[in-house]
Amino acid sequence: MVRTEISLFLKNIPGEMGKLAQLMGDNNINIDALTIQDASEYVRQLFLARGKSLKRIASSSSYQSMHKDSAEYALVRFLVNQTDKAVDLLAQKGYIFDIMPVITLEVENEPGKLAKISQKFGENNININYLYGSALSESEKYLFVFSPENIEQATEIFTPEY
Repeated sequence: MVRTEISLFLKNIPGEMGKLAQLMGDNNINIDALTIQDASEYVRQLFLARGKSLKRIASSSSYQSMHKDSAEYALVRFLVNQTDKAVDLLAQKGYIFDIMPVITLEVENEPGKLAKISQKFGENNININYLYGSALSESEKYLFVFSPENIEQATEIFTPEY
C-alpha cells in the first residue's frame, strides 16, 4: 500500500521527540511507524548521490557546512493515521519537513519473509533507498516501510493483498 511519509528535522536535544509526540497525541494523531537518524548521515547521503549522478546540488563547501550544522539535528521519518492534519499542524508550528510516498507492507511475521520481499525488489531491478519496520515477537504480522527508487514500479509489484 502506498502511504505518505513525513520527514522532518528535529533539534537533536533532549525532549524534542517528546514535544513532537505530544503534539501528535494532543491532536488525536496516531504515529503508526517511526525512525530517527542523525541528520548528518542524511546530508552525507545527499553528497554521495551528487557524486553518482554528477548533478551539482550544492558545492562541496556547502555540503561541509551542511554536514557540520546537521549534527545539531535528527532526521525523523514517520507515518501517521491523519497525514493531512499532521502536515497542517507541523506547518503551523514551524517545523521543517517534507512528504513523500512510500510502500508499506503488513506481512506475516515469519523467518525469511523480509528476504523474499527484498529479493522481489531486486528481481525487478528496484533499489531500496531505506526501510524500517518492526513487530513484537509474538505478533502475527509486522509492518515494513520501504522507500524504493521507483515507487510506481514497486506499487505494481506489491499489491494490497501481498
